[in-house]
Amino acid sequence: MEGTEIAPLRTLNDFLLDSRFQVPNFKDFKKWENRVNSNLLYYQTNYFISAIIIFALIGFANPVKLLLGMLSMSLAIAIFIYSTSNRPALTVFKQNHPYLSLAIVIGIGYVFVRLFDCVLIFLIGFLSPLVFTFIHASLRTRNLKNKATKLIEAVRLKRTPMGMFLEFLGKELNEM
Repeated sequence: MEGTEIAPLRTLNDFLLDSRFQVPNFKDFKKWENRVNSNLLYYQTNYFISAIIIFALIGFANPVKLLLGMLSMSLAIAIFIYSTSNRPALTVFKQNHPYLSLAIVIGIGYVFVRLFDCVLIFLIGFLSPLVFTFIHASLRTRNLKNKATKLIEAVRLKRTPMGMFLEFLGKELNEM
């Protein structure tokens, strides 16, 4: 993370209010991909703040259910990882106590079903910012100021968190 800079926060007018939005040509996938990548890089700080705001709004509407959903998802993932790893003690326990093992699985399933609405609220809180970001990055057309700023920032060779993430995904950043 050394040498990484946070991208500047764009104005609300530039981000939403005075913006042009247009449905991309889905037949020209490369052009659409370039638009999304450029917008992800250009508005990355705005997207991060938007994600926090959306998650907080959903959290304020249902704080207990959001926390319960987060805890139950974490617990379910931990149990899944533990139970699918090669644990000789777990295999011996399942062989020696098949009814108890079945009761544990049914009990965990029951708790998960009882907390299903909490899990859904957590997933909505987690996925809504991602959906908003993707839709905005897909629909927001680039203007001249956006392109010029992008070129100036590229010349300075700033390394931003979104740039590092896109590089990790294997995206060529120099062709935008």
